[in-house]
Amino acid sequence: MKKTSAFMSFFQTLLFSCLFLQLTQSSTQMNDIVLDDLADDMCKKTPNFDLCSSTIHSNPQAGKSDANGIAVIMVNGILQSVTNTLSFIQGLVKETKDPELQRKYVSCAETYIPLEKTILPQAVDSINKKKYGLAIFSMGYIGKEIDSCNKQFSNGSPLNEKTGSLHELLDIGTAILKQL
Repeated sequence: MKKTSAFMSFFQTLLFSCLFLQLTQSSTQMNDIVLDDLADDMCKKTPNFDLCSSTIHSNPQAGKSDANGIAVIMVNGILQSVTNTLSFIQGLVKETKDPELQRKYVSCAETYIPLEKTILPQAVDSINKKKYGLAIFSMGYIGKEIDSCNKQFSNGSPLNEKTGSLHELLDIGTAILKQL
């Protein structure tokens, strides 16, 4: 009789443990789904859902992020785009033989460096401090700075494609920040 009782107690403990483990895993999966839904819900309120969603979901932390975290991920996506554009500009500086064109590229690089090194990191810091207005201001400032670079080229900027994508990311970033 004691063996049966001990076996039943062991069986009940095992069953309870399995049930508890299953509930814990389901809860974790549900939290990930809810947070993924949060990212997509926020992206639906931006000018470009697909670009927003792909930018946010390219970061492995997206599924674990709250609204602030999603905004930080987007600003970091903008930072990556600024960094890529700056690298492109630096390549143009090295390649061109025309001194006037080279001067314009150098001027653009000088415009992008503070965006990469100061403005965008400050925007992330502003989000973390819940100073969303300052982060939104940074998005507008960055847009004006990249436009000032493009205006130097009278026959159309060789950066138009890159800056067009960057403007889209800035618009998305602003829309996300306005949701906070």
